[in-house]
Amino acid sequence: MDDSSDGGATAGSTKKKSAAAAAKGKATGKGKAASKAAPKSKESSLLKQKSPAEFFAENKNIAGFDNPGKSLYTTMRELVENALDSAESISELPDIEITIEEITKSKFNTMIGLVDRERVDEALYDDFESSKAREKRLAKEARFQETQAKNAALGKKVKDTPAARGKGRGEASFFRVTCKDNGRGMPHEDIPNMFGRVLSGTKYGLRQTRGKFGLGAKMALIWSKMSTGLPIDIKSSMKGQDYITFCRLDIDIHKNVPHIHLHEKRENNGHWHGAEIQVIIEGNWTTHRSRILHYMRQMAVITPYAQFLFRFLSDAAEKNLTIKFARRTDVMPPVPLLTKHHPSAVDLLLIKRLITDTTKPNLLQFLQHEFVNISKAHADRLIGEMGPDFNAKTTVNSLTSQQLVRIHQLFRQAKFDDPSGNCLSPAGEYNLRLGIIKELHPDLVATHASSPQVFEGHPFIVEAGVSIGGKDVKQGLNIFRFANRIPLLFEQGADVITRTALKRINWSIYKINQQQDKIGVFVSIVSTKIPFKGTGKEYIGDDITEIADAVKSALKQCCVQLKSKIVKKLQAREQQDRKRNLNKYIPDVARTIMETLGELADESPPKRPRFDKEDEELLEKINSEEVTEMTFRDCLTQHVEQVDYEMALEYAMQSGVSEEPREAIYLNSLEGSYKFVDFQSPAFVFRFIP
Repeated sequence: MDDSSDGGATAGSTKKKSAAAAAKGKATGKGKAASKAAPKSKESSLLKQKSPAEFFAENKNIAGFDNPGKSLYTTMRELVENALDSAESISELPDIEITIEEITKSKFNTMIGLVDRERVDEALYDDFESSKAREKRLAKEARFQETQAKNAALGKKVKDTPAARGKGRGEASFFRVTCKDNGRGMPHEDIPNMFGRVLSGTKYGLRQTRGKFGLGAKMALIWSKMSTGLPIDIKSSMKGQDYITFCRLDIDIHKNVPHIHLHEKRENNGHWHGAEIQVIIEGNWTTHRSRILHYMRQMAVITPYAQFLFRFLSDAAEKNLTIKFARRTDVMPPVPLLTKHHPSAVDLLLIKRLITDTTKPNLLQFLQHEFVNISKAHADRLIGEMGPDFNAKTTVNSLTSQQLVRIHQLFRQAKFDDPSGNCLSPAGEYNLRLGIIKELHPDLVATHASSPQVFEGHPFIVEAGVSIGGKDVKQGLNIFRFANRIPLLFEQGADVITRTALKRINWSIYKINQQQDKIGVFVSIVSTKIPFKGTGKEYIGDDITEIADAVKSALKQCCVQLKSKIVKKLQAREQQDRKRNLNKYIPDVARTIMETLGELADESPPKRPRFDKEDEELLEKINSEEVTEMTFRDCLTQHVEQVDYEMALEYAMQSGVSEEPREAIYLNSLEGSYKFVDFQSPAFVFRFIP
């Protein structure tokens, strides 16, 4: 009976569950749909992996490929910076040619063998304009023309007719970007992996580098594959090689491996060395033309030892452009050195990786050789502070996770000497000053370089320049930002350099008018780690006190130099005004003196007071007309000129400016290689050739 009652209860509960399920399915109308959706949830829960190439292809905005215009700019920038690195790595004065060739959609289709088709269904396209929309647009244009005609009749300002704005995305434009350099070149067998495998390269390690992500031309290749589907062409030859490597390849996005179309060796009859990279991408020259040209100009400022030839080619002749940024000096910054990590700048993961890669067997040698500023004596003290579980002969591979945490905590709390800036490669005051003068032609310029400073265990150097006047410079502050010797053009408002120049410098106390003067502000920061903010790495945050203080101090030093020059210039201007005013009154003063002395000379001797012998002689000369009004004019003019010369000489001695006539001296350049020693100062470089 109990069994039957249990069975009845079970059956009843089953019926209730079935009824509830049926009611739920009927209420939602998803009975069958819900049962079919179950397998999909299993599929969606399967783990999937993405290759690095696939990740950056889906998140291309991280690397600066937000849109076609920005992609064209970023592609050009990456190729130029790679070319500079390549030439500087072998101490070769960079000679770089950049060509951007516009390819119309029709020309691009012909290139890939695609036949153009005429539109059949116009309403299908994004730029289609219906008859109603056309009537509305024409009516609006008619009203605008009528308003402008009334304004013209009343003498008011007439506006230009606004350009018609299409609804659609517009015609796609394609560009062939070519960059040729005279740098190191690349080994024949390494080229496929250097271009076709993301996150592989030769610049990884702790050193000052121009690159932001380590992608270089790889991202340009990914964008090319996404926008045109065409491969990249690479020519390369290393110094002394009798062949040129030619490689045509693209990238397998999902596998992150190169797909080689052609890889061969060709004759190198001209003994050329360097690299030439050519890629065809979708872009927009119109929206980013100014950015690209500003980038080239700022790159010429920070690298005056490089020569750039920039060309833009188009079927429309009026759009063609050729600009040469000439080399101004052959003094190059030193090559940045690979350095070791500072103990205060490492984390647990980095400590583990250093232990994996080290060749040192015990803890004492590991601390000495894998970190900077840890001597043998300091390492012994650190090991003693770690506790009884540690000793100098402890093998690093046997350290437990708890012991690694103890080492990391001690690194964070212990006191270490700051790292030196010997591994850094700033542009140099001389080069910065020369670059500013070369590109802006200012009236005044001042530069300053800070001593090496430290934030979070990373050394950094701030170089600053401030100029007054110049060509193509707007009134007010014109801010030029550089990080590891590359220009930063985007997201300027939140940058530490911009905020310091706008809010933390009182320009008026340095005799500089922030609103009316044409002020150029140049700040270059170099470091083994630039603290970029944002995904695009286009600005340096304002929240790092050490960097903000260093930028402010460097700019103030420049302003102090400029104030001295401006004050002297104002004094010279006041002197000129004083001379001009004196010369203006000389005729009146000479006439008054002559009239007064003439009256004295006309008086009879008894009535005339007695004078000295010299005065009597002067009166006699006036009576005989040997001394006239012109004589007094000449004497006064000569006296003003003499005083002006003495004041000008004193000004020249104070400012170091010679007023003597200058003679041009021409020096023949030395041919061939020779040994020399450079003695550098902010204003000049003295080269001693033994």
